[in-house]
Amino acid sequence: MNYISIQDINSLSKWVKSALKIKKNPLKNQDLGKNKTLGMLFFNPSLRTRLSTQKAALNLGMNVMVMNFTNEGWTLEFEDGAVMNSGASEHIKEAAEVVSQYCDIIAIRAFAGLENKEKDYAETVISGFLKHATVPIVNMESAVRHPLQSLADAITMEEHKTKHRPKVVLSWAPHPKALPQAVANSFVEMMQMQKNMDFVITHPEGYELSPEITKDSQIEYDQNKAFENADFVYVKNWSNFNDYGKVTNSDSNWTVTAEKMALTNKGKFMHCLPVRRNVIVSDEVIDSENSIVIEQANNRTYSAQLVLQKILKKL
Repeated sequence: MNYISIQDINSLSKWVKSALKIKKNPLKNQDLGKNKTLGMLFFNPSLRTRLSTQKAALNLGMNVMVMNFTNEGWTLEFEDGAVMNSGASEHIKEAAEVVSQYCDIIAIRAFAGLENKEKDYAETVISGFLKHATVPIVNMESAVRHPLQSLADAITMEEHKTKHRPKVVLSWAPHPKALPQAVANSFVEMMQMQKNMDFVITHPEGYELSPEITKDSQIEYDQNKAFENADFVYVKNWSNFNDYGKVTNSDSNWTVTAEKMALTNKGKFMHCLPVRRNVIVSDEVIDSENSIVIEQANNRTYSAQLVLQKILKKL
């Protein structure tokens, strides 16, 4: 069993209920991972993902090994038939098989390069490990998806669910740097699995996500209109998909403010963190009682623990 996409979940509602049970008693299965090892490979920085996944593994009694490829590992080559006479020192074929001998589960974090859309959306790093590793793979954020985050988001919304059919908005916001589409993509895919919620994506024209991801999801280019009567507002920047990896809009009018949140139905503010204050969102919004970003971060442990628990039971 691998966990690469939120679409690997057969029943989102059942998984969310299971995660909430884990949250009530996180040490219940502390012997499940005894004598098992989780290898965590980071090709990019991390705070919540690293700590929450490591804590989840420890809650299950696993050993954990962490390696940062940015400054500790050999540069890897992923292309079949490559003539390795410059640059990369080790091929994914050997690396994945070797790590598989040391670990029972491999978790990988590898962002989009935001230079070559086809290469990024081919998921070069994750795909390489899936092809050559001999143990289960967990996606801790890849070029295209962040399924541990979107599962935590689903858990968080379940804890704050309304009695009526909730309206959920995913809103783009400005950022000084080009950011990947992974968090937004997985949130969209997660929302498409929700049967009893209304979902709207709002962003400036030209900032559409991949049509293969959004499919028939509703898109509204007027942010204020999208926010009307919203129960949850999930805010995230992503760089341009068509003019790939570029920042083609930095309009500060898209920053989420108290005035915009006043249009909602006392909406809960969500963000995956880290967040640039007063660029993505104003202080008064993220510090308000309706901000649930810290709870989201806490639920990252239980989303990871559920995934690891399910994999361990199949080993």
